[in-house]
Amino acid sequence: MVDFAGWEMPVQYTGILQEHSTVRTACGAFDISHMGEFFVSGAGSVAWLDGLLTNKVAALEIGQAQYSLMLNEQGGVIDDLIVYRMGEESFLIIVNAAKIDEDEAWMRKHLVPGIEFANKSDDYAALAIQGPKSGAVYEALFGQPLPEQRNRIVVHGDIYAVITGYTGEVGFEIVVPATKAAEYWDKVLAAGAVPAGLGARDTLRLEMCYPLNGSDLSPEHTPLEAGLGFFVDVLKGDFIGRERLLEQKSKGLTQRLSAIEVIGKCPPIRSHYPVLAFGKKVAETTSGALSPSLQKGIALAYLPIELAKVGQELEIEVRGKAYSAVVVKKPFYQPKP
Repeated sequence: MVDFAGWEMPVQYTGILQEHSTVRTACGAFDISHMGEFFVSGAGSVAWLDGLLTNKVAALEIGQAQYSLMLNEQGGVIDDLIVYRMGEESFLIIVNAAKIDEDEAWMRKHLVPGIEFANKSDDYAALAIQGPKSGAVYEALFGQPLPEQRNRIVVHGDIYAVITGYTGEVGFEIVVPATKAAEYWDKVLAAGAVPAGLGARDTLRLEMCYPLNGSDLSPEHTPLEAGLGFFVDVLKGDFIGRERLLEQKSKGLTQRLSAIEVIGKCPPIRSHYPVLAFGKKVAETTSGALSPSLQKGIALAYLPIELAKVGQELEIEVRGKAYSAVVVKKPFYQPKP
Protein backbone atom coordinates (compact mmCIF):
# COMPACT_ATOMS: atom_id res chain seq x y z
CA MET A 1 0.00 0.00 0.00
CA VAL A 2 1.27 3.49 -0.87
CA ASP A 3 0.09 7.07 -0.59
CA PHE A 4 -1.35 8.31 -3.88
CA ALA A 5 -3.00 11.74 -4.12
CA GLY A 6 -3.96 11.44 -0.46
CA TRP A 7 -5.35 7.95 -0.85
CA GLU A 8 -3.92 4.71 0.50
CA MET A 9 -3.68 2.62 -2.67
CA PRO A 10 -2.55 -0.94 -3.48
CA VAL A 11 0.53 -1.21 -5.69
CA GLN A 12 0.02 -4.95 -5.96
CA TYR A 13 -1.94 -7.86 -4.49
CA THR A 14 -0.14 -11.00 -5.67
CA GLY A 15 2.43 -9.39 -7.96
CA ILE A 16 2.58 -6.91 -10.83
CA LEU A 17 3.57 -9.45 -13.51
CA GLN A 18 0.80 -11.86 -12.55
CA GLU A 19 -1.84 -9.13 -12.36
CA HIS A 20 -0.72 -7.65 -15.68
CA SER A 21 -0.98 -11.05 -17.34
CA THR A 22 -4.42 -11.66 -15.83
CA VAL A 23 -5.78 -8.45 -17.39
CA ARG A 24 -4.30 -9.33 -20.77
CA THR A 25 -5.66 -12.91 -20.74
CA ALA A 26 -8.65 -13.03 -18.35
CA CYS A 27 -10.08 -10.29 -16.13
CA GLY A 28 -8.66 -7.94 -13.54
CA ALA A 29 -10.39 -5.51 -11.17
CA PHE A 30 -8.91 -2.17 -10.12
CA ASP A 31 -10.13 0.02 -7.28
CA ILE A 32 -10.15 3.50 -8.86
CA SER A 33 -12.19 5.22 -6.16
CA HIS A 34 -9.53 7.92 -5.97
CA MET A 35 -10.74 9.34 -9.31
CA GLY A 36 -12.99 12.41 -9.19
CA GLU A 37 -16.63 12.71 -10.27
CA PHE A 38 -17.99 16.08 -11.38
CA PHE A 39 -21.59 16.67 -12.46
CA VAL A 40 -22.46 19.56 -14.78
CA SER A 41 -25.98 20.57 -15.81
CA GLY A 42 -28.13 23.52 -16.76
CA ALA A 43 -28.96 25.51 -19.86
CA GLY A 44 -25.80 26.24 -21.84
CA SER A 45 -23.78 23.35 -20.38
CA VAL A 46 -22.71 22.11 -23.82
CA ALA A 47 -21.40 25.50 -24.92
CA TRP A 48 -19.72 26.07 -21.55
CA LEU A 49 -17.88 22.74 -21.64
CA ASP A 50 -16.90 23.29 -25.26
CA GLY A 51 -15.22 26.51 -24.14
CA LEU A 52 -13.20 24.64 -21.49
CA LEU A 53 -12.28 21.39 -23.26
CA THR A 54 -10.43 20.44 -26.45
CA ASN A 55 -12.83 17.84 -27.84
CA LYS A 56 -16.26 18.68 -29.25
CA VAL A 57 -18.78 18.07 -26.48
CA ALA A 58 -21.63 19.12 -28.79
CA ALA A 59 -20.90 16.07 -30.97
CA LEU A 60 -21.82 13.67 -28.16
CA GLU A 61 -25.15 11.91 -28.29
CA ILE A 62 -26.92 11.11 -25.02
CA GLY A 63 -25.22 8.01 -23.60
CA GLN A 64 -21.91 8.65 -25.36
CA ALA A 65 -18.52 9.49 -23.85
CA GLN A 66 -15.35 11.10 -25.10
CA TYR A 67 -11.77 11.60 -23.97
CA SER A 68 -10.83 15.27 -23.73
CA LEU A 69 -8.34 17.68 -22.19
CA MET A 70 -8.62 20.86 -20.16
CA LEU A 71 -5.91 23.42 -20.95
CA ASN A 72 -4.44 26.58 -19.49
CA GLU A 73 -4.16 29.78 -21.53
CA GLN A 74 -0.76 28.68 -22.86
CA GLY A 75 -2.22 25.45 -24.23
CA GLY A 76 -0.61 23.29 -21.55
CA VAL A 77 -2.55 20.38 -20.05
CA ILE A 78 -4.26 20.93 -16.71
CA ASP A 79 -5.94 17.52 -16.85
CA ASP A 80 -7.09 14.81 -19.20
CA LEU A 81 -10.56 13.48 -18.46
CA ILE A 82 -13.60 11.68 -19.82
CA VAL A 83 -16.93 13.41 -20.44
CA TYR A 84 -20.16 11.37 -20.35
CA ARG A 85 -23.37 12.90 -21.73
CA MET A 86 -26.23 11.92 -19.45
CA GLY A 87 -28.89 14.17 -21.02
CA GLU A 88 -29.27 17.13 -23.34
CA GLU A 89 -27.62 19.46 -20.83
CA SER A 90 -26.39 16.98 -18.22
CA PHE A 91 -22.87 15.52 -17.91
CA LEU A 92 -20.69 13.32 -15.72
CA ILE A 93 -16.97 14.11 -15.89
CA ILE A 94 -14.34 11.73 -14.52
CA VAL A 95 -11.09 13.51 -13.58
CA ASN A 96 -7.72 12.44 -12.23
CA ALA A 97 -7.38 12.05 -8.45
CA ALA A 98 -4.40 14.40 -8.05
CA LYS A 99 -6.22 17.10 -10.03
CA ILE A 100 -9.64 17.12 -8.33
CA ASP A 101 -9.10 20.31 -6.34
CA GLU A 102 -7.27 22.12 -9.15
CA ASP A 103 -9.87 21.10 -11.74
CA GLU A 104 -12.74 22.22 -9.52
CA ALA A 105 -11.11 25.58 -8.85
CA TRP A 106 -10.45 26.12 -12.57
CA MET A 107 -13.98 25.21 -13.61
CA ARG A 108 -15.59 27.29 -10.88
CA LYS A 109 -13.39 30.23 -11.89
CA HIS A 110 -14.93 30.05 -15.36
CA LEU A 111 -18.53 29.32 -14.30
CA VAL A 112 -21.25 31.34 -16.03
CA PRO A 113 -24.87 31.94 -14.97
CA GLY A 114 -27.18 28.98 -15.55
CA ILE A 115 -24.50 26.29 -15.11
CA GLU A 116 -24.76 23.97 -12.13
CA PHE A 117 -21.45 22.40 -11.11
CA ALA A 118 -21.11 19.77 -8.36
CA ASN A 119 -18.01 17.94 -7.17
CA LYS A 120 -19.34 14.62 -5.84
CA SER A 121 -16.01 12.81 -5.66
CA ASP A 122 -16.52 11.98 -1.97
CA ASP A 123 -19.95 10.49 -2.67
CA TYR A 124 -18.82 7.92 -5.23
CA ALA A 125 -16.43 5.02 -5.57
CA ALA A 126 -15.35 3.45 -8.83
CA LEU A 127 -14.06 0.09 -10.04
CA ALA A 128 -12.43 -0.78 -13.36
CA ILE A 129 -13.01 -4.31 -14.70
CA GLN A 130 -10.67 -5.04 -17.60
CA GLY A 131 -9.74 -8.01 -19.75
CA PRO A 132 -11.05 -10.44 -22.38
CA LYS A 133 -13.37 -12.13 -19.84
CA SER A 134 -14.83 -8.91 -18.41
CA GLY A 135 -18.11 -9.52 -20.27
CA ALA A 136 -18.96 -12.36 -17.90
CA VAL A 137 -18.55 -10.02 -14.92
CA TYR A 138 -20.79 -7.38 -16.52
CA GLU A 139 -23.49 -9.97 -17.17
CA ALA A 140 -23.27 -11.27 -13.60
CA LEU A 141 -23.68 -7.73 -12.25
CA PHE A 142 -26.43 -6.45 -14.53
CA GLY A 143 -28.04 -9.48 -16.17
CA GLN A 144 -27.32 -8.31 -19.72
CA PRO A 145 -24.41 -8.52 -22.19
CA LEU A 146 -21.55 -6.03 -22.08
CA PRO A 147 -22.27 -3.41 -24.78
CA GLU A 148 -20.03 -3.91 -27.80
CA GLN A 149 -19.79 -0.22 -28.56
CA ARG A 150 -17.03 1.56 -26.66
CA ASN A 151 -17.25 4.97 -25.00
CA ARG A 152 -20.78 4.56 -23.69
CA ILE A 153 -22.48 5.08 -20.35
CA VAL A 154 -25.33 2.85 -19.16
CA VAL A 155 -27.35 3.68 -16.05
CA HIS A 156 -28.40 0.78 -13.82
CA GLY A 157 -30.39 2.38 -11.00
CA ASP A 158 -27.86 4.32 -8.94
CA ILE A 159 -24.90 2.63 -10.69
CA TYR A 160 -23.19 4.16 -13.72
CA ALA A 161 -21.55 1.59 -16.00
CA VAL A 162 -19.09 3.22 -18.38
CA ILE A 163 -17.66 1.28 -21.31
CA THR A 164 -14.17 2.73 -21.22
CA GLY A 165 -10.81 1.69 -19.82
CA TYR A 166 -7.10 2.38 -19.39
CA THR A 167 -5.58 -0.93 -20.43
CA GLY A 168 -6.39 -1.42 -24.12
CA GLU A 169 -8.44 -4.51 -23.32
CA VAL A 170 -12.19 -5.04 -23.45
CA GLY A 171 -13.77 -3.86 -20.25
CA PHE A 172 -15.86 -1.38 -18.31
CA GLU A 173 -15.88 0.75 -15.20
CA ILE A 174 -18.61 1.22 -12.64
CA VAL A 175 -19.25 4.36 -10.62
CA VAL A 176 -21.17 3.44 -7.47
CA PRO A 177 -22.31 5.25 -4.32
CA ALA A 178 -19.43 5.13 -1.84
CA THR A 179 -21.65 3.25 0.63
CA LYS A 180 -21.88 0.37 -1.88
CA ALA A 181 -18.18 0.19 -2.78
CA ALA A 182 -17.29 -2.88 -0.72
CA GLU A 183 -20.47 -4.66 -1.79
CA TYR A 184 -19.70 -4.23 -5.48
CA TRP A 185 -16.02 -5.08 -5.04
CA ASP A 186 -17.10 -8.42 -3.55
CA LYS A 187 -19.61 -8.95 -6.39
CA VAL A 188 -16.96 -8.27 -9.03
CA LEU A 189 -14.53 -10.75 -7.47
CA ALA A 190 -17.28 -13.35 -7.01
CA ALA A 191 -18.01 -13.04 -10.74
CA GLY A 192 -14.44 -14.02 -11.62
CA ALA A 193 -12.32 -10.86 -11.67
CA VAL A 194 -8.93 -10.89 -9.94
CA PRO A 195 -7.68 -7.89 -7.91
CA ALA A 196 -5.02 -5.76 -9.62
CA GLY A 197 -3.10 -2.77 -8.27
CA LEU A 198 -1.47 0.45 -9.42
CA GLY A 199 1.67 -1.33 -10.59
CA ALA A 200 -0.11 -3.41 -13.22
CA ARG A 201 -2.33 -0.45 -14.15
CA ASP A 202 0.82 1.52 -14.98
CA THR A 203 2.50 -1.19 -17.09
CA LEU A 204 -0.75 -1.93 -18.94
CA ARG A 205 -1.41 1.71 -19.86
CA LEU A 206 2.23 2.31 -20.82
CA GLU A 207 2.22 -0.63 -23.24
CA MET A 208 -0.71 1.12 -24.94
CA CYS A 209 1.05 4.53 -24.82
CA TYR A 210 -1.83 5.96 -22.80
CA PRO A 211 -0.42 9.10 -21.12
CA LEU A 212 -0.29 9.62 -17.37
CA ASN A 213 -1.16 13.10 -16.18
CA GLY A 214 1.64 14.64 -14.15
CA SER A 215 4.21 12.51 -15.96
CA ASP A 216 3.52 12.39 -19.71
CA LEU A 217 1.07 15.31 -19.58
CA SER A 218 1.84 18.61 -17.88
CA PRO A 219 1.05 22.34 -17.99
CA GLU A 220 4.30 22.81 -19.93
CA HIS A 221 3.27 20.58 -22.86
CA THR A 222 0.34 20.87 -25.26
CA PRO A 223 -1.88 17.99 -26.45
CA LEU A 224 -0.33 18.31 -29.91
CA GLU A 225 3.14 17.75 -28.48
CA ALA A 226 1.73 14.78 -26.55
CA GLY A 227 0.42 13.20 -29.76
CA LEU A 228 -3.21 13.74 -28.75
CA GLY A 229 -4.28 15.88 -31.70
CA PHE A 230 -7.10 13.43 -32.44
CA PHE A 231 -8.83 14.71 -29.29
CA VAL A 232 -8.45 18.38 -30.20
CA ASP A 233 -11.05 20.10 -32.39
CA VAL A 234 -9.71 23.57 -33.21
CA LEU A 235 -12.53 24.06 -35.73
CA LYS A 236 -15.37 23.85 -33.19
CA GLY A 237 -14.86 27.42 -32.02
CA ASP A 238 -12.95 29.11 -29.23
CA PHE A 239 -11.75 27.28 -26.12
CA ILE A 240 -9.08 28.05 -23.54
CA GLY A 241 -5.63 27.30 -25.01
CA ARG A 242 -6.81 27.22 -28.63
CA GLU A 243 -4.65 30.13 -29.81
CA ARG A 244 -1.47 28.34 -28.74
CA LEU A 245 -2.54 25.18 -30.55
CA LEU A 246 -3.33 27.11 -33.73
CA GLU A 247 0.14 28.66 -33.52
CA GLN A 248 1.76 25.24 -33.20
CA LYS A 249 -0.27 23.92 -36.13
CA SER A 250 0.89 26.88 -38.21
CA LYS A 251 4.57 26.90 -37.25
CA GLY A 252 5.01 23.16 -36.61
CA LEU A 253 6.01 21.30 -33.47
CA THR A 254 9.50 21.41 -32.01
CA GLN A 255 9.06 18.28 -29.88
CA ARG A 256 6.78 15.26 -29.62
CA LEU A 257 6.04 12.60 -27.01
CA SER A 258 7.58 9.49 -28.55
CA ALA A 259 7.66 5.77 -27.83
CA ILE A 260 11.13 4.35 -27.18
CA GLU A 261 12.00 0.68 -26.97
CA VAL A 262 15.24 -0.62 -25.49
CA ILE A 263 17.24 -3.02 -27.65
CA GLY A 264 18.33 -6.04 -25.65
CA LYS A 265 18.32 -6.54 -21.89
CA CYS A 266 18.46 -3.64 -19.45
CA PRO A 267 17.44 -2.74 -15.90
CA PRO A 268 13.87 -1.44 -15.51
CA ILE A 269 13.37 1.99 -17.07
CA ARG A 270 11.83 4.69 -14.87
CA SER A 271 10.82 8.30 -15.37
CA HIS A 272 13.44 11.05 -15.52
CA TYR A 273 16.16 8.85 -17.02
CA PRO A 274 18.40 10.67 -19.56
CA VAL A 275 17.72 10.00 -23.25
CA LEU A 276 20.85 10.35 -25.40
CA ALA A 277 21.43 10.94 -29.11
CA PHE A 278 24.94 10.95 -30.54
CA GLY A 279 26.33 10.84 -27.01
CA LYS A 280 24.46 13.94 -25.79
CA LYS A 281 21.37 14.24 -23.58
CA VAL A 282 18.40 15.35 -25.68
CA ALA A 283 15.50 14.52 -23.35
CA GLU A 284 14.48 12.50 -20.33
CA THR A 285 11.91 9.77 -19.97
CA THR A 286 8.47 10.79 -18.71
CA SER A 287 7.38 7.17 -18.09
CA GLY A 288 9.22 3.88 -18.24
CA ALA A 289 8.92 0.21 -17.34
CA LEU A 290 9.87 -3.32 -18.27
CA SER A 291 6.97 -4.39 -20.48
CA PRO A 292 5.59 -7.68 -19.08
CA SER A 293 3.97 -8.50 -22.44
CA LEU A 294 7.01 -7.74 -24.61
CA GLN A 295 9.79 -8.44 -22.11
CA LYS A 296 11.53 -5.26 -23.22
CA GLY A 297 12.29 -1.94 -21.65
CA ILE A 298 9.85 0.72 -22.87
CA ALA A 299 9.57 4.45 -22.26
CA LEU A 300 7.97 7.70 -23.36
CA ALA A 301 9.89 10.96 -23.79
CA TYR A 302 9.45 14.38 -25.39
CA LEU A 303 12.03 14.25 -28.19
CA PRO A 304 13.17 17.08 -30.45
CA ILE A 305 11.04 16.76 -33.58
CA GLU A 306 14.04 15.82 -35.75
CA LEU A 307 14.70 12.83 -33.48
CA ALA A 308 11.07 11.74 -33.07
CA LYS A 309 10.83 9.68 -36.26
CA VAL A 310 10.29 5.92 -36.09
CA GLY A 311 13.59 4.08 -36.42
CA GLN A 312 15.69 6.81 -34.80
CA GLU A 313 18.50 5.25 -32.78
CA LEU A 314 18.94 6.53 -29.23
CA GLU A 315 20.28 5.49 -25.85
CA ILE A 316 18.70 5.55 -22.40
CA GLU A 317 21.02 6.03 -19.45
CA VAL A 318 20.36 3.85 -16.40
CA ARG A 319 22.57 4.38 -13.35
CA GLY A 320 25.40 5.80 -15.44
CA LYS A 321 25.31 3.16 -18.20
CA ALA A 322 23.84 3.79 -21.66
CA TYR A 323 21.57 1.18 -23.25
CA SER A 324 20.76 1.13 -26.96
CA ALA A 325 17.18 2.06 -27.86
CA VAL A 326 15.05 3.02 -30.84
CA VAL A 327 11.96 5.11 -31.51
CA VAL A 328 9.03 2.84 -32.42
CA LYS A 329 5.47 3.29 -33.63
CA LYS A 330 2.77 3.66 -30.97
CA PRO A 331 1.46 1.66 -29.22
CA PHE A 332 4.10 -0.75 -27.97
CA TYR A 333 1.53 -3.54 -27.65
CA GLN A 334 -1.49 -4.47 -29.77
CA PRO A 335 -4.24 -6.25 -27.80
CA LYS A 336 -5.52 -9.44 -29.37
CA PRO A 337 -8.90 -9.07 -31.15
